[in-house]
Amino acid sequence: MVELNGVNISVRKGLEEHLTVVKETFERCYSQITGFIELALSTLKNGGKVAFIGNGGSAADSQHLAAEFVGRFAKERAPLPAIALTTDTSILTALGNDYGFEEIFSRQVDALLGEGDLLVAISTSGNSQNVIKAVLKAKDKGVKVVGLLGKGGGVLKDLCDISIVVPSDSTPRIQETHIFIGHIVCEEVEKALYG
Repeated sequence: MVELNGVNISVRKGLEEHLTVVKETFERCYSQITGFIELALSTLKNGGKVAFIGNGGSAADSQHLAAEFVGRFAKERAPLPAIALTTDTSILTALGNDYGFEEIFSRQVDALLGEGDLLVAISTSGNSQNVIKAVLKAKDKGVKVVGLLGKGGGVLKDLCDISIVVPSDSTPRIQETHIFIGHIVCEEVEKALYG
């Protein structure tokens, strides 16, 4: 226990929860995670791009993972085509204002993605309406979809080509695991493409 401003905080409990959730995710979802790696690799090898979407912390994860592809993960290499559809405030506010918040990602998917591309849909609940609409639009266009989900997977679990459902109801533990999975994917893609 750590004493912080008179409040006891159990650091050990949070760390143990984190380790348990990550371990259980990899035990339950190993084939889905390797499927995500293979799909990302085939997308990039065939000239496609990877797009990320999500709300709140999942929007931040989208930006983080797109940056790992475009920049570098662990080694100097050519940039890989990836984009977070969470970053352009003019597009997001125009679409939100003109079409409603539920359309902020689907319109971008319609404009920017096509067959051969990959959409990574990040949602801790699996029930974010704007993410669901984007996934449906992606499927209509022949875009492959990986879902990074939690809390049982929600509606998105059955809509994605690959659904990785973190076995937790805790948003922080789910988000921590999503970014860990994203880092594993980035590392393996980079190794496979650049040795």
